[in-house]
Amino acid sequence: MLESVPLLSLMVWTPAVAAVVVALLPERLKAGRAAVGWAGMVVSLAIFGVVAWRFEPGVADFQFVEDFAWAPAIGSRYVLGIDGISLWMAGLTVLLFPLSVLATLHTLKEGERAYLALLLVLETAILGAFLALDLLVFFVFWEAVLVPMYFLIAGWGSERRTYAAIKFFLYTMAGSAFLLVGIVYLAVAHSTATGVSTFDLRLLESTPLDRTTQVALFGAFALGFAVKVPVFPLHTWLPDAHTEAPTAGSVILAGVLLKLGVYGFLRFSMPLFPEGARAFLPLLVALGLVGIVYGAVVAAVQKDLKRLVAYSSVSHLGFSVVGIFVLTLQGSQGGLLQMFNHGVSTGALFLLVGMIYERLHTRRIEEMGGIWSVMPVYGGLFLFTALASIGLPGLGGFVGEFLVLAGSFLRSPWVAATAGLGVVLSAVYLLWAYQRAFTGEVSAKVRSHAGDLSWREVAAVLPLAALMLGVGLFPGPFVDRSEASLRKVVDVVAARTDLERPDLSHFSGTSRGSAAELGEPVGTSSLPDEHEKADLQGRGSAAQSLSGSENGGQAPSGSGAGEAEGEDRS
Repeated sequence: MLESVPLLSLMVWTPAVAAVVVALLPERLKAGRAAVGWAGMVVSLAIFGVVAWRFEPGVADFQFVEDFAWAPAIGSRYVLGIDGISLWMAGLTVLLFPLSVLATLHTLKEGERAYLALLLVLETAILGAFLALDLLVFFVFWEAVLVPMYFLIAGWGSERRTYAAIKFFLYTMAGSAFLLVGIVYLAVAHSTATGVSTFDLRLLESTPLDRTTQVALFGAFALGFAVKVPVFPLHTWLPDAHTEAPTAGSVILAGVLLKLGVYGFLRFSMPLFPEGARAFLPLLVALGLVGIVYGAVVAAVQKDLKRLVAYSSVSHLGFSVVGIFVLTLQGSQGGLLQMFNHGVSTGALFLLVGMIYERLHTRRIEEMGGIWSVMPVYGGLFLFTALASIGLPGLGGFVGEFLVLAGSFLRSPWVAATAGLGVVLSAVYLLWAYQRAFTGEVSAKVRSHAGDLSWREVAAVLPLAALMLGVGLFPGPFVDRSEASLRKVVDVVAARTDLERPDLSHFSGTSRGSAAELGEPVGTSSLPDEHEKADLQGRGSAAQSLSGSENGGQAPSGSGAGEAEGEDRS
């Protein structure tokens, strides 16, 4: 029965419908607006629960595919699908939004209706970007993210909110211009070569492109995605945006919006342009390493607690960049899991920083002191979250960082050693900040203004704390559901380039099967055969390719191509 229900569309558009209702309700129905907003977010979360429950682990292809006509004149279709890469990003999105509203909506003094409506629209835009398989539809959602986030920062941010909002908008818009040019060029190249006009990712992956063109297009896509991550040195908009944004804006920015950049590399850049990924591999790994160390060092000298957490994002997302671009299975799994763990732990840190700011009206560490003595519940939750962010064994951060380091070691021990320095530095800046703000003599400001957390605030943080512990103790369900999709991406790049496979000779007695588990690309077994490719290509313009109704709610992704097509491309 559920096979015929467009679950992904319902998950994406329910918050937008709620936003319209919130905007139209009269001012006197304040409680009604909040209830409608909550309902939209909770329904979207519940639908994700159904999708996650019915999701089939071990399947590399997209599941729950929806394919409808949208702009047939230019070959663009409304195509949504979910796989092991997008599953947990969508889950993180539908979780963080209601928790952010729970923690912050009651603190607003004015503009509650617009604030709630913008958050709902932002949720729809982010979900659409994670689930869209048509590149033009993806770009529409990608750009739609900018508008509500701009107004959230400019309308409810701190003193320099206008400057931070404009800087955020200009940086990300500039990167998007290169992305759009790359998308249009790729679609035209595919149409010229095959006679089929399409923006469908599954079809575009078979576009015959020479190495020079792949490198150029990868560069265009990379500029758009690298700004969003952000990759050093394109990160300068991030600390200002984080620091000046309202608490919910910072949570969503760190938790899911930044992940769109790393996701874009995995979903689009690497499978579409494997030769480009191979060419840019050394540069992006190097920039990721610089980001890890630079972000940690700069975070350590911050006097503003929120700005410290902002720079920690530069460092932690450097791990994700390194993980996916060392192009081993373990590294990719670690990079994706690090994205999820960072969203959970850093999202919780921003919530906690916002809670103390509401009491003290300052974020300067030097004006705090002795918080634990006055707010033991808050102090305990902050310490637990900080330890998860550091990567304490048994908590989520450890699993992601360990997999990144293990996958990086297979490619280069020096890469792993440099990335490991970031783990040490994260302990330095977070524990030193905790010592200054939470221990020692109670400051006058803390003594006069601080009170421990309310039930509402505890309820907003506890689910995230439970996730940190759950992923740390039981990472299997998270890793298993992403393995097939990530293996496909690694296989595509390995099969179509001269990328050397990791040297596993130091693992004595390693069998072929265990080598795959250690991160070695295992060939093209997950790539579609020539019959699947021909079937997908032939139906590209017929608007019925791989519809969920024809394939039991799932569809082959068409990701990659056979060996003959690989020879044409490279």
